[in-house]
Amino acid sequence: MPYYTCDTSTIIARKLSALPDNFLFSSVVLLELMAGAVDEAERKRYEALARDYRKDNSLIVPSFDNWLMASKVLHWLTQGRRRKAKGQTPRLKPGVAQRTALDALLATSARRWKATVISENWDDFKAIQRYCNFKLVRAIDFFG
Repeated sequence: MPYYTCDTSTIIARKLSALPDNFLFSSVVLLELMAGAVDEAERKRYEALARDYRKDNSLIVPSFDNWLMASKVLHWLTQGRRRKAKGQTPRLKPGVAQRTALDALLATSARRWKATVISENWDDFKAIQRYCNFKLVRAIDFFG
């Protein structure tokens, strides 16, 4: 059975609540959702969701190797920006480095589970996919 996971932008944009049995929740996405929760009640709902997914072994938690691969991907992305800018490393807009790091960690850990990442954030994940072979599908193509 194929597995799927969504990035944070897809969960938020599509207001996903009912997820299929072959859906794996990423702890990286849960981190972002809990950090952005509007109140303590919403944060606790996400925390309970994390426990539920962990209990039935459908929570993707990055391993050491996933962290290591994500750091390599980030390095290679930075080197690519530096080459493109002829030796200068262009500054990123605030928050871009953090989001890219979390996306790289999501991608590398989804790959370990052979889970397809469903994303609204196509360009960012395609850039990561250049250095880390994982399955990726546009949210519009998956959900219609």
